[in-house]
Amino acid sequence: MTLTYFKRFQMELDLATWSSGEDESAVVLAPQYRFLAWDEEDLPRHAKVKFQTFELEIDAHVFPSLSEYDGCHRLMTQITNRDNFVPAATWLVEFQSDEAACPIAVGTIQVLHDLENRGAIQNIAVTPDHRHRGIGTALVKRALSNLKSLNIPRAMLEVTAQNNGALRLYERLGFQIIRTVYKPSTVATP
Repeated sequence: MTLTYFKRFQMELDLATWSSGEDESAVVLAPQYRFLAWDEEDLPRHAKVKFQTFELEIDAHVFPSLSEYDGCHRLMTQITNRDNFVPAATWLVEFQSDEAACPIAVGTIQVLHDLENRGAIQNIAVTPDHRHRGIGTALVKRALSNLKSLNIPRAMLEVTAQNNGALRLYERLGFQIIRTVYKPSTVATP
C-alpha cells in the first residue's frame, strides 16, 4: 500500500447570475429517460448507480467507498440522513428501453446545503453505458435550478483533476476553480 495524493479542484458557481438557458421544468432528457425526484425508497438505486459509475474510475481510489456497492449505500445513507440534505436538488434518472420490462437507474446527483450557504454537490454519477447523452448536464442543470429556486446563492463541488470530461462539463456550465486541494489516499501497489 502506498500513500498517494490526488489533485482535486474545488469549483464554485454564482447562482445569482447563472441561467440554464431554460426554466427548471424545461431541462429535458431524451424520451426514453426521465427524472425521478428524491424518494427514500430509491436510495438503493442511487447507490447502485454510484457503484456502477465509479467502481473502475480514479475516484474509487480517491474515495474507496465508491469501489463497492455497500460503501456507496453507506455513503448515500450518510448524505441523506444529514440535517443539511437538500432533497429538492437530489435526482435519479432512469432509462426505459423498448425491450426491458422495468426501467433501470442510470444517473444520480445529491446536494447538501453547506455552512457557507452554498449548494454542495456531492456526487454526479452516470453509468458508463449512458454517458455522452446529456444526462450529466441535465442532472446538474436541474439541481442548480432547484438550488436557485431555494434562494441558495452559490453552488460548489469538487472534481478530481484527472476527470477531464467532468471538468469540461462544469466549466461549460460556468463553474470556476476557486481552490486546488490534494486528497490523500492509500492505494494498493502492484
